[in-house]
Amino acid sequence: MEFFIVMSKVWSQYWRLFMHGLGMTLLMGFLTVLASTVFGSLMALMRRSNWGIGKVKPLQAIAIAYVEVIRGTPILLQLYFFYFMLPKWLPFLNLSEFACVLIACCVNSTAYVCEIVRAGIQAVDYGQTEAARSLGLNSRQTMLHIVLPQAVKNILPALCNEFVAIVKETSLASTFFIGELMTQFKTINGITFRVLEPLTIVGIIYFLLTFTLSKAIAVFERRLNASER
Repeated sequence: MEFFIVMSKVWSQYWRLFMHGLGMTLLMGFLTVLASTVFGSLMALMRRSNWGIGKVKPLQAIAIAYVEVIRGTPILLQLYFFYFMLPKWLPFLNLSEFACVLIACCVNSTAYVCEIVRAGIQAVDYGQTEAARSLGLNSRQTMLHIVLPQAVKNILPALCNEFVAIVKETSLASTFFIGELMTQFKTINGITFRVLEPLTIVGIIYFLLTFTLSKAIAVFERRLNASER
């Protein structure tokens, strides 16, 4: 009982910090998904590119190397790398700590979104492409007007799930104290010297957030499936 009493006191005294952390978490998640959707889509098109010099396809090689390196290394390592590398390599930009961590999250998520988009495109029946080409459309027109509109239905639910995953991954950003939920836990822990109570509150907030998002995604998927019938 004492645990819940203390937890309610922590919430009543520091709820603004928790809400600020929630706002920063959602902001990071939204900006990461937005940027990674744009760059991940471009990367997926690079992986499917037919441009090349002889047997060498430089765009495909760059995209494949990028995806393999990013997916083959831990996100925490990437966060440290960009956090320390960007200010040293690009001092003229005067990037904030938040910007460095956000860029690292975007770079990481782009690799996964690239694979989501590529899988969505490949799920479209190749007969659609052949039919479009037989009607006189070139490769770019076929991709933009025939393939991508159909692939969107396969891509959107997976992108929504990626957003949920990113929301949880932002907890790693607390290593750099940029203001999201886990950073607020550390701040409150330092003030109150309580661990379990603020940590439980943060866990509840994360659960409610991801549970709500997951249910919204499920509704969205059902509507997409209904529209196909």
